[in-house]
Amino acid sequence: MKTILQQQQRVPKDTMKTYWQISLATGGVVIAVVAFLLTILARTAEQIEAGVGQIWQVGQRIANNTIHIPLLIRTNQIVAQIRQAADGIERSTGRIERAVVDDAKK
Repeated sequence: MKTILQQQQRVPKDTMKTYWQISLATGGVVIAVVAFLLTILARTAEQIEAGVGQIWQVGQRIANNTIHIPLLIRTNQIVAQIRQAADGIERSTGRIERAVVDDAKK
């Protein structure tokens, strides 16, 4: 019975060298493709981060504006009071004007 070592066929050195070259070339291509895809991924992540930053800024502006809504309600109430007072002043001014005109005619 032959031993395992005796049963193995010897591969020529040129064939072994060719296999190594093919393996290294394949590995190089895979590494290049992975590097390219990682570069695309990094650029995409940067674009997403920039977009998120803009969304964050707009969200902060919206939040800042919505904080003032209760103040606008109070402002509307005060404006209604001022308008009532202004209407009263206008009526009083009209009465004074009519009285002055009537006195001037006499």
